Amino acid sequence: MRRVFPIQQEAAYVAQNLAQVVQSQRTTRRAAYGATKRAAESLVALQTSEGYWCGELLADVSLEADYILLERWLQRRTRPAPLAEVRIRKACRRICSQMLPSGGWPIYPGGPADVNVSVKAYTALKLAGYTADNSILKRARDKIQALGGLQACNSYTRINLSLLGLFPKKFAPTIPPEIILLPGGNFYPGGVLYEMASWTRAIIIPLSIVQSVGGVRTIAKGPDVEELYAPGVKLSIPKRDHFLALFFHQLDKFFKVWERRGLREVRIAAVRQAERWMIERCRNSDGLAAIYPSIMYTVMALDALDYPLDHPFAVEARHQFDKLLTEKEDELYFQPCFSPIWDTAYSSFVLGESGLGNEQTMRKAGDWLLSKEVRHRGDWVTKRPHLPPSGWSFEFLNDHYPDIDDTAMVLLGLMHARGSDPEKQARVEGRAVTWLRGMQSRDGGYAAFDADNDWNLLNSVPFSDHNAMLDPTCADITGRVLECLVRRGGSLHDPSIWRGVRWLLRNQREDGSWYGRWGVAYIYGTFLALRGLQFARCDERRVFEKAAQFLISTQNRDGGWGESCASYAEDQFVRCESTPSQTAWALLGLSAAEQTSTPAFQSGIRYLIETQREDGTWLEPLATGTGFPNVFYLRYTMYAHYFPLWMLSVHARK
Repeated sequence: MRRVFPIQQEAAYVAQNLAQVVQSQRTTRRAAYGATKRAAESLVALQTSEGYWCGELLADVSLEADYILLERWLQRRTRPAPLAEVRIRKACRRICSQMLPSGGWPIYPGGPADVNVSVKAYTALKLAGYTADNSILKRARDKIQALGGLQACNSYTRINLSLLGLFPKKFAPTIPPEIILLPGGNFYPGGVLYEMASWTRAIIIPLSIVQSVGGVRTIAKGPDVEELYAPGVKLSIPKRDHFLALFFHQLDKFFKVWERRGLREVRIAAVRQAERWMIERCRNSDGLAAIYPSIMYTVMALDALDYPLDHPFAVEARHQFDKLLTEKEDELYFQPCFSPIWDTAYSSFVLGESGLGNEQTMRKAGDWLLSKEVRHRGDWVTKRPHLPPSGWSFEFLNDHYPDIDDTAMVLLGLMHARGSDPEKQARVEGRAVTWLRGMQSRDGGYAAFDADNDWNLLNSVPFSDHNAMLDPTCADITGRVLECLVRRGGSLHDPSIWRGVRWLLRNQREDGSWYGRWGVAYIYGTFLALRGLQFARCDERRVFEKAAQFLISTQNRDGGWGESCASYAEDQFVRCESTPSQTAWALLGLSAAEQTSTPAFQSGIRYLIETQREDGTWLEPLATGTGFPNVFYLRYTMYAHYFPLWMLSVHARK
């Protein structure tokens, strides 16, 4: 009888187990390939005849609430139109349908009630004719008071209510139009205005006109919201910083006195300059900055300046605002903006990476993207006056504000989406790479719209509490730009790439993650930082290992990953139910860290395969995009299309 030694038994067991693992991985890859094909077919079917993709971009009910406020504010010059009243009723149905069972409204799906959006929604319903004894308003009122009442609202909620006489103007921060006249000196070229983020500039300039010349428009026999004050709590201007609060409070008092007693000539000059600034940036753009709040305040500013309703500027502003509206039989909702360039760049890139984008699909996408290159010198030129213009914006038309993130993503997409004119494409890509390199900030990282937009003093002004006063460098954009530049021929020997790598290494958190500014949150930042470092051939393995440990430690039991928007409030990872996009991000991060053989990676792949629907798509009801941290979040409805497809195609190819 043959004798079997323990070491032989162990070797046989290892061999058998290894064979089972290999067979399981092969089976998973075959399933991943099938899932990839279905997802690619679904994505191709969503391409428009013009060649672009554009999914809906969804947010909270503050957009519908602000719409009702806008209509009531405009009633000074126009009687309520029948169409407007029908739309207001539909907006109310939308608001009511999104209310939490416990009362109040959240700023992201699955989140708790937020005082600002709840106050806006409550006020809108009252402006639409709901009475205080309505059951919905009763529950909302109790929740708002429990959250601190009107006293707890931020600056923009206070300002909006004060425009209709529903909140004391003296406790709403003043945004003076004279801000456009303030110089910046040699260190701050262009003036103080250009030290603010691009979206903040586009909001406060028309809003300063509304505040200074629009007046308070109380509605005759209209409602009030006195019942929303929390008893026993004093009203005061919002405080941002204990050390600078006194200075900025005194400055706000000065502005309020200046409104009444300041030099009229200076005020007129400031308003006219603000008007010119606003109108100039409405040209070559789908509305000011092509985003909801800026366009809404533009409509109000033109009305405050007594532009006739049929004036081309007023007509165009209202047209651009109404384009953001989606109206159905029984409700309506607004999108904060449109995302065609972002969605088209990603769809082109992912289809190209998967090898499943047919020639016609990719050529149409390439031609469309090439036609959208920005050739206008926008606000960014203040910090980069000698840089030739190029790049891409986020929306259909927004030439004043091309952004770095979209430009990098388009350049990645154009690696696969070859247009019908190769020579034109080469010229466009060359200009865009030059522009992208030139927008690197002095610290080595990349921001969204501007370079060196980091004057932290501005975070202390009272109206900065939308948490987006500045546009600082961030890990997600820096990582994407590094991947783009390396895949476009750069290397770690390139000084700009080396500086970007050093920025990422300096900004890795203790737990191994990176903060994600434009996606929720640490999973997003970590996946993009890892890809940037991977393509730059960074050899600091400990950095990758720490990041992989973070991703593995945050995996859910079902094999997927999910991160709550609450991560921003907690300043650390907060788990939530798994989502397809965040699962794909985590897996892409693990792939960049060379952790594809781990059980965590394999179970993540199985999660994506098992949760795919028959039509090749995935369901994602949660918000995984970030507008303003802790204030405004986004549901990119196409994220659940292209991110899982990207990850599964990477796995299926191996």
